[in-house]
Amino acid sequence: MTHSYNPVLRIALTAGEPAGIGPDLCVQLAQHTLPFELIVIASPDLLEQRAKQLNLPIQIRLFDSTLPPSPQQQGHLTVLPVELTEPVLCGQLNVANSRYVLKTITIATKSCIEGLFNAMVTAPVHKGIINDAGFSFSGHTEYIAEITGGHPVMMLATEGLRVALVTNHLPLSEVSQAITHTRLRTVIRILDHDLRSRFNLDNPKIMVCGLNPHAGEGGHLGREEIEIIEPVLESFRNQGLNIEGPYPADTLFTTKYLASADAILAMYHDQGLPVLKHKGFNQAVNITLGLPIIRTSVDHGTALDIAGTGKANPGSLLIALQTGLAMASNLPQA
Repeated sequence: MTHSYNPVLRIALTAGEPAGIGPDLCVQLAQHTLPFELIVIASPDLLEQRAKQLNLPIQIRLFDSTLPPSPQQQGHLTVLPVELTEPVLCGQLNVANSRYVLKTITIATKSCIEGLFNAMVTAPVHKGIINDAGFSFSGHTEYIAEITGGHPVMMLATEGLRVALVTNHLPLSEVSQAITHTRLRTVIRILDHDLRSRFNLDNPKIMVCGLNPHAGEGGHLGREEIEIIEPVLESFRNQGLNIEGPYPADTLFTTKYLASADAILAMYHDQGLPVLKHKGFNQAVNITLGLPIIRTSVDHGTALDIAGTGKANPGSLLIALQTGLAMASNLPQA
């Protein structure tokens, strides 16, 4: 991150699952000088404990919203404190701290709505333990959208590839019923709009996957392409959108097509994201489109097995911060 930005922007970072690598990544970020003010929403005690485990220097100051924002200096970390329910052991999930995790996300989201922060970035959480605690939680994307309103569209990006999703965290058995004319139209409108407004693309080219193998093989392997996807795409082409498909997913993710695409629209989570993560794991960013705020995240999970060991790779988090900053600054980006 070598660019300087004026004015100085504030970006909130939620530290994620406290037993995972989220706190490690926050402490690692404190070793960088950054051209924006980073506000970590987490337990200060947890961050100090993790810094000691990692043998990394850190000086924590509590966030004061009355002070003007200033770039982060190496060795320092500004924290908006949220207290844990119970002490944390690396790698050991605890349902008692799920409320803490959700509180950090809620504070960041509402503060972005209020304009206190210019963007929010999220470290990984553990969906299972949050649900075990009695909360209905299918993921960051849906939880944040419940607070902000809007229709969330998940898009992951790495160098040379953006993949957006029509459906997010759904069991595969429910995907077909979720591919409706209304949902597909909504997602395409949001994707086209945000590629123009937040990524500075004048006429973004969107290439769309079919749902079924071979994009339905003319109806012999499924009729969703004929009855839903093709009519929706044709209606958008008639409106002037630069959109193509549906293509078989097994051939769309090849250089022949990707070289000219600004974004790929996949029908479901595991149709498009394995390709993107193979191409750019730890160098990719998760972006939520369709919201009134800017939210980005890492492309990986909590990595409980390496929490507190110093083995966590901050690459994806740095890219998530860089992307959030560029979007908030309305600057060109990958």
